[in-house]
Amino acid sequence: MERVIIIQFFFASFLLLSSSTSLAVGFNVPAIFIFGDSIFDAGNNHYNKNCSAQADFPPYGSNFFHHPTGRFTNGRTVADFISEFIGIPLQKPFLEAQLELVNGSRKEYPSNGMNFASAGSGVLRATNQDLGVTPIQDQLQQFKTLVQQNLINNKLIQNSLFFFESGSNDIFSYFYPFGGPTLTPDAYVQSMLSEVTNFIDQISKLGARRIGLFSLGPVGCVPARTLLPGAPVTKCYGKMNKMVKNYNMGLENLGKSIPIKYPGSFAVYGAVYKTVQTFRTNPKRYGFSDVTNACCGDGTLGGLLQCGKEGYKLCVKPNEYLFWDYFHPSEHTYKLISKALWSGSHSRIRPVNLKTLANMTLIQH
Repeated sequence: MERVIIIQFFFASFLLLSSSTSLAVGFNVPAIFIFGDSIFDAGNNHYNKNCSAQADFPPYGSNFFHHPTGRFTNGRTVADFISEFIGIPLQKPFLEAQLELVNGSRKEYPSNGMNFASAGSGVLRATNQDLGVTPIQDQLQQFKTLVQQNLINNKLIQNSLFFFESGSNDIFSYFYPFGGPTLTPDAYVQSMLSEVTNFIDQISKLGARRIGLFSLGPVGCVPARTLLPGAPVTKCYGKMNKMVKNYNMGLENLGKSIPIKYPGSFAVYGAVYKTVQTFRTNPKRYGFSDVTNACCGDGTLGGLLQCGKEGYKLCVKPNEYLFWDYFHPSEHTYKLISKALWSGSHSRIRPVNLKTLANMTLIQH
């Protein structure tokens, strides 16, 4: 039975992978639609006045934009770099575009895609609900409403890339000392994956055909682990990373099922966890002088205070740090991850990389 499924998968892949060699210049992708958490948020939370998870103050954004944009890093994110590689403008936060339509400074939604990601959100609706974040279910609903109201062109959707990355906040929250989880780690991860399954099903039914599912990084290694009682300081939090690996395996399997469940659609799995662990194993090779501490923050590992809050300290060379703040990678880290996802080998992204996905001719069904 397993062999039949594998053959089906590769047959589906073969149908989809009639690569567009006739295109001498550019790619088949006019837009990117982005869903997830702070790894992708480009400022949605800034436009959500009820949200307390913010990065709209200095020194966020200082090394590229030279002002805070709402991105939780010192510069660009993975979605920004991939847009640059494709040659399209960076995506606006959905809430910013919506505001511009309301106040009349824009006549229609952008044709280069939109960013729905919300920092602090998770795949479980309850995750960080008290912070006023927008969970993945509501991000999906925002997109769905635009499609149903014909405010996004169907052909644009079919040709666009769809990026999904979420789950870090759910797993980190599992280890909070208050209101402890009632589920076992495995059951909790399964509840997360059932939400992701629903998200992928819905997005596919709405016309998404080129889907990038990005794994979680090693969440148990973030400097903010020092906020959790019982978390080790001299090494990564093994229990947390075990849940992350379990979730990532499930996410990859979901990606494999897409061309079978939705003929004409295709998904790739970005192995971000393994890529980041490569940087941690061989820092100098990748231009890092520190893969443990936050560049911006304070306390143990720089993990006890959010960057920019009163009393924070800032390192001299942010892009020599793996971590910009207590949770998030530096722009340098994001750039390296982006290159691995864009043109990397099978160990970085599979079954094909984003460059190949962006240049495919997908067979209409």
